[in-house]
Amino acid sequence: MKTLILLGSTGSIGTQTLDIVRQAPGDFRVRALGARTSWKPILEQAREFKPEVVGLVDEEAAQALRPHLAPEIALVSGPEAMLELCRNVNYDVAVHGIVGAAGLQPSMEVCERGKTLALANKESLVVAGELLMDLARRRGANILPVDSEHAAIFQCLRGEDKRRIRRVILTSSGGPLRDHSLEQLGNVTPAEALAHPNWDMGPRISIDSATLMNKALEVIETHHLFELPTEQIEVVVHRQSVVHSMVEFCDGSVMGQMGPPDMRGPIHFCLYHPERGPSQLTGFDLKLFSSLTFEEPDRKRFPGLELGYRAVAEGGSAGCTLNAADEVAVAAFLEGRIGFQDIGRVNRSVLDRRPRGGEDLQALLKLDSDSRTLAAETIEGLASEVAG
Repeated sequence: MKTLILLGSTGSIGTQTLDIVRQAPGDFRVRALGARTSWKPILEQAREFKPEVVGLVDEEAAQALRPHLAPEIALVSGPEAMLELCRNVNYDVAVHGIVGAAGLQPSMEVCERGKTLALANKESLVVAGELLMDLARRRGANILPVDSEHAAIFQCLRGEDKRRIRRVILTSSGGPLRDHSLEQLGNVTPAEALAHPNWDMGPRISIDSATLMNKALEVIETHHLFELPTEQIEVVVHRQSVVHSMVEFCDGSVMGQMGPPDMRGPIHFCLYHPERGPSQLTGFDLKLFSSLTFEEPDRKRFPGLELGYRAVAEGGSAGCTLNAADEVAVAAFLEGRIGFQDIGRVNRSVLDRRPRGGEDLQALLKLDSDSRTLAAETIEGLASEVAG
């Protein structure tokens, strides 16, 4: 029986992980559940899965939860609650579904302990890929990508010599706005951008899918995970989201990993790795697989894609700055303070003027903060232009 902790247990990745645990009695034991503020959902999870510890970042939410929690379940709270779970609980696999740069330190802590990190928090690699991968190597930690694209590449490379890779092909659905004209993109509402045609994801990832910034960040993630230069990383639009990504080898052979657009697939793979466990997930479905199309991404419509390649080329802390800018810009768009196309403008402007630094974890955290400040100032400037 594998023991698990879930970081972000009430979010999309966390709840789908618990679906798998629920369907496989005897295979997994949930030792800890962690979330930010959602005390009612985590209470229901705690009652069902009976973890040893529950963590909440928000102190008020923790106070609301405490009188309802079974006395045998410990409660940790505050800004370092997720770190405490990673540091003090005994577990085999940490399923990491926290969104944003807030997930970086928990990732580092899991790797510091030499545990298996089932990583859905792409920002950990975007912000601190070199540091995290180096730490994992030194501590003997195992990083298993939960992102469907990187999980696909990981599976295609099992038993293969990475020196034989010609290129990897990251697939993208193109998001809900893939057929919008440039004029239409200027009037996109948050509701339209959130309406992903294939995947059920959180708000930030959904918006990043609409701008293709998620692919920009995945280029950076691929670079660090598989130690590949950008010349070997390509993006194609694949509307059906059935081929999750592909690897082309030096002999021209192309291997792809396929399946319905269901995040429980890559989560299931990570939970059972290095074995393959039985599941109730759908495999080949004639209706889904009958027509698979691929096309070049329209870089004029989605200029943010290039920023991922640029961040890898610039190296160092460029990924940290790009991620910080995007988090702030997406939040501003969802709040109605900037337009859809302004997200890319903010990201590019902040990257153009990015602060330097980021040699270690503390320096990266400071750089993340400085980049957010710069993004906020850029957004204020855009608002002033509109008002003027």
